[in-house]
Amino acid sequence: MVEPVLRPPRRADNRGRPWHDTRAVLHGVLWVLGTGAQWRELPEKYPPFQTCHRRFQQWVRSGKLEQALAVLARHLHQRGRLNLDEAFVDATFASAKKGASPSAHPSRQGHEDPRYRRW
Repeated sequence: MVEPVLRPPRRADNRGRPWHDTRAVLHGVLWVLGTGAQWRELPEKYPPFQTCHRRFQQWVRSGKLEQALAVLARHLHQRGRLNLDEAFVDATFASAKKGASPSAHPSRQGHEDPRYRRW
């Protein structure tokens, strides 16, 4: 459904290196977004991380990613699988505390000199 939206443009002269499969690139992008991993940690079963990252950036800048999500949302809504009356946002926030104990600082372990009470 989203392939026509995300498909890369073809050159008029059909020259150049062939593009990686859009589905494989999308799966790589979704893997990174779903796991929170860094792009360079993308498993080898996906196209190169540089390709996935570059294509993701292109999709975001051109608005194609938003269009693809809208296509999916319409498809799910028409089939009764998406309730647009409710939305949930989940986030976690943990503030850093000042004056943490020495055990909270691995680099300071073993430096608990009695002359330096702060550590």
